[in-house]
Amino acid sequence: MQLEPSLFDEVADVVRGMVPPALGSVHHRAHRYGIKVWFDSSTPTREHYEAQVIGPKEVRGAKVLALEVGFHAEHPKVADNEAVIARLMKREKQWRRVLGAEAEVGPFLGRRDDWRRVSETWPDPDLGAEELAVQLGARLVDYVTALEPVRRAARKSRAPSSAPRAKLGR
Repeated sequence: MQLEPSLFDEVADVVRGMVPPALGSVHHRAHRYGIKVWFDSSTPTREHYEAQVIGPKEVRGAKVLALEVGFHAEHPKVADNEAVIARLMKREKQWRRVLGAEAEVGPFLGRRDDWRRVSETWPDPDLGAEELAVQLGARLVDYVTALEPVRRAARKSRAPSSAPRAKLGR
């Protein structure tokens, strides 16, 4: 007996096929109600891309459920999450060209008020729609290709210089 892949297994296939190889090794974890996508580490990182089913109370216009797609910063300390978002906001013009006004910056949707996000929501989608996996996967890739270069540039600018420093004074 062969099981049909879930919506988020199909999203994973789309993401793996569309993420530019220059970004490195794509890792993901798909489950019944979502998918988490990250790079480099074999285990999920605190900063990752996600598409997931969420309850309607968090989303204007949703009556039954919603989908959220975007980027999450889920460090234990709110200050660390705020710093991640602040670095992204310094280059907002760059990523906003790709993501548009639909991308909202703010607190995590749900029970955690210390996590942060850059994401959008889709109220009451038809989870059985044939094209949904491709649409959701492609939009998740939009977030990856818009935000990952900004995140990597910010990491490089924070890295300590390996060049020897000149001694000051006598």
